[in-house]
Amino acid sequence: MIRLFPFVFILLWSSAFITTKPIVDNSEPFTALCFRFFFVALGFFIYSIFTKKIIFDRKNYIIQSIFSGVLFHGFYLGGVFFSVSKGLPTGIAALIVTLQPILTNALAGPILNEKVTWKQWIGVVLGFIGACLVLGFDVGSTLPLIGILASIVALIAITSSTLWQKKLSNNLPLSVSNMYQAIGGCLFHLIMIILFVDPYINFSTTFIIAMSHQIILVSFGAFTILMYLIKNNSASKTVTIFFLIPATSAAMAWLFLNESLSTYDIFGFLIASFGVFIATRENK
Repeated sequence: MIRLFPFVFILLWSSAFITTKPIVDNSEPFTALCFRFFFVALGFFIYSIFTKKIIFDRKNYIIQSIFSGVLFHGFYLGGVFFSVSKGLPTGIAALIVTLQPILTNALAGPILNEKVTWKQWIGVVLGFIGACLVLGFDVGSTLPLIGILASIVALIAITSSTLWQKKLSNNLPLSVSNMYQAIGGCLFHLIMIILFVDPYINFSTTFIIAMSHQIILVSFGAFTILMYLIKNNSASKTVTIFFLIPATSAAMAWLFLNESLSTYDIFGFLIASFGVFIATRENK
């Protein structure tokens, strides 16, 4: 079952891109994320109590998890949601964030003392080429600068969060750590609301369905799997699977949203898949 975790993660994480646009069309992004992570934190709290996990552990563990949540749920997801709300195409935001494995591989050596092999680098290059083919380069004549900058902030945040999460490896149970990370994300977005934005949410049927999907399947499902993979594998190997997300998102958009799926998309998916296989396979 554990061997299936990367595939389940890819499917769940990719599906989030399908529901991000409906959410930002019906709400202010930081308000929506504050709402989301309030319920995520509450859910993990209830689960931790039910399973009799120790919630109030060492203070430094709690602070570390909250800071990780600020990076991941705050700066990363806030950057992605904000960029999409400003008109940056979802595919372009995904392409910018897809640079994460390259940054992680470059930094995993000096920061985590991980050995990044030449096979992993080949896999990273092939994965990025495949992702570019899937997303394409015909992005239009104008792109919102603030959206691009927000996506770059998101890229730096998810890279930093991955390295931080791997480096600290505290002893909090996974559900408790996820709870504190969700609290960190919720507090970050609450501060953004208080200082910078006018909050609003249109509780339409579309919003409720999209938000329920992101809370249950993405935050409870995909994020928990990601934290497990980071803890039990090298950071450089774990993040390489992100190269499959743009292709999988494109396939989902074709299946559920009736968007086109070209030969380049299929070819890019095959290249990215081969790159991920090379980068993540065990050395014999």
